[in-house]
Formats: sequence, structure tokens, C-alpha cells
Amino acid sequence: MQTGKMRKQRLSGNRHAGFGSQHGAAKGAARSITESEVRAGTFRQPAMQTPVLVLNASYEPINICGAKRALVLVLKGVARTEEEQGAMLHAARMRVAMPSVIRLLEYRRIPHQTRALSRKNILLRDRNACQYCQVVLTAAELTLDHVIPRSRGGLSTWENLVACCHNCNRRKGNQMLHELTDMKLLREPRPFSLHTSRHIMRMIGSADAAWRKYLYFESETAA
Repeated sequence: MQTGKMRKQRLSGNRHAGFGSQHGAAKGAARSITESEVRAGTFRQPAMQTPVLVLNASYEPINICGAKRALVLVLKGVARTEEEQGAMLHAARMRVAMPSVIRLLEYRRIPHQTRALSRKNILLRDRNACQYCQVVLTAAELTLDHVIPRSRGGLSTWENLVACCHNCNRRKGNQMLHELTDMKLLREPRPFSLHTSRHIMRMIGSADAAWRKYLYFESETAA
């Protein structure tokens, strides 16, 4: 008897919180999307994977991040949206415009050194392209390959790690490239430097009108 009463109280509480009532829906529509919703994957649309240009507070382009990360930075109050993609993402009771360019609200000093060695940065350096067959894939469809296999003394370094599709990874196995006649590297792997980062930003920005004015294309054209 007490259990049934408690169940009714919980259901009543849910109705007052906005689950199913028009009053609750109107109240929910006015609220902001929270950072926790983004981190939990509320938005599961392809737009969440698109690249976003990150500007320093001085408007200097300093990085590229995923749209999901960019939205989290905006919701946390760390950055503001300067340009929008045009795509709208839908939460439970509202829509939000997806950023294409964001700007940090506080200036960050960027050291002139290579980035941390990570899977994300290896894929970004190699532009999500398999370095053997040149096929461009999503991050989930790629793996990392040791050019000199670990079983043969290869280390996990910028110069020995490349983006690789699963088919090429299986074909190569633990063999050295000179032992294979049908596989070769697309380019020599190098550390991810500031020059590499800016080159990638400009490469993407050349085809994105929202990025161009932040990457100095317009000033070069005028010159």
C-alpha cells in the first residue's frame, strides 16, 4: 500500500517537472542546453563530427576541434561562437545553431612546440587518410600503424605512427615496408608542428567561406 502511494508521488513529481505536461514543455523550451547533455551524446547528428576553427582571444587561428568539443566550450563560457555552420541541432525541447568558428574569451599563450603524441593528433596530421591506400575515412574507421612494427623494435613516435585503415593494417601485419612490394607510405611521417597545424587549417579553410577571413586568404587576394 505504501509502495503504491510512493509510486503515485513519483509520477506526480514527474508531471510537475515537465514530463508530458504543456507547462513543463514550455518551461523546458526556455532553458539552455547543458554541457552534460552534449557530453552524454544528446546530439547524435553528423554535424557533431565536423571541424570547427578555434581562434585565440586575439582572433589568431590556433586550432581545429570537433563540433561537439566546440559546443561544450561555448556552453562552459570558455568561448563564443563567431560563425555558424547553418546546421541546427535538436535537444529535447529546443534547437541550437552549430558553430563553425569559435573564439576563446581569454587569451591563451600557445607554445611553439609540437603537439602531444596522441591518436587524435596523428589522425589530424594525416588528415584522416590511410597512409598506405590514401582512402579518407572517419576516425572510427581508422587505426594507427607502426611503420616499423613493435615486435621488431618499432617505437610509438611521430615518425613511426601513421593513420591506417583496417584492411591495410591486416595486410601489413608485422612486416617491414621493404619486405612488401605493393605497399608504400603516402608521405614521410613527421611531428605535428605549428606549421603543420596552420597548413591544415588553411587547407580546410580554402573551401570554407566562414573560415576564410580568419585565415588571411582575403588579405592575400587583395595584395
